[in-house]
Amino acid sequence: MTSTHVIDSQNALGGACNLEVCMSQRSPRQRRVEIQSLMNTKLEVDIATLATHFDVSEMTIRRDLEALEAEGVVRRLVGGRAEVVDAKGREPHLSTRTGQDHDSKAHIGKAAAQLLADDEVVFFDGGSTALAVAHALQRSGRTLTVLTRSLLIAAELTGERDIEVFILGGRLKKTEMVTTSTTMADDLRHYNVDTYVMGISGVHPTRGLTDYDPDETAGKRLALERADRVLLAFDRSKLGRVLMSRVAGMEDIDVVVTDAAPADKTLTGMPSSVRVVTVSADDAADASA
Repeated sequence: MTSTHVIDSQNALGGACNLEVCMSQRSPRQRRVEIQSLMNTKLEVDIATLATHFDVSEMTIRRDLEALEAEGVVRRLVGGRAEVVDAKGREPHLSTRTGQDHDSKAHIGKAAAQLLADDEVVFFDGGSTALAVAHALQRSGRTLTVLTRSLLIAAELTGERDIEVFILGGRLKKTEMVTTSTTMADDLRHYNVDTYVMGISGVHPTRGLTDYDPDETAGKRLALERADRVLLAFDRSKLGRVLMSRVAGMEDIDVVVTDAAPADKTLTGMPSSVRVVTVSADDAADASA
């Protein structure tokens, strides 16, 4: 289970009390307000922990989260978890995201890696889904030149004899283990790239592609300019999110690889020029033009 988010009952409720009495007797509205307050600092919670904290059943917490989702406060995720919807400028730590939807990201990574051809120059974003693509390249026998700002992606590929890795410099963002640069001397400007493996935190049918960090989004926009092909890889939890910093529109993407449902309005609304590859839980990939 993920790290517990239980908070001290005395601090949370303003004084000493019996946990069973104080928690279980709270009205649904009071409990939902407290859940929302807790998520303003935790960003993500799990049902089992909330049920233990409030001394109620998991079904009660599910109803609370359903009500909060209907109000647009939270978004329920697979695995009995929920996240804050409107945390536009607060990015969850990479270690947290890497553990979320791990199997789905592994399938996405495998499908995306299969779309890379020998002798390509590939620029890799940082982030958990791009890391899954790099992991899928291990022992693939692929011959590539990789550019990246991610120290983790570089480390993932160090054992591959036929993959040459260039790490681009800049300020190290420790929570992501990537370098960022927004200066005119950005070294990515000196490279031409066949494929940009792009990760993203928000995908919206009308607002486009958005992310948390303005420095990172500036780097993404530069990568879009330098690449002949853009391969966007994301899991279904990114759908519907609109975050602080805009990166691009859907028309700037060439290929999408995702585990979202093919009938999702974001996918069906993609420009006709975008190739969409969907992967299912059983690792079967279906492509549609």
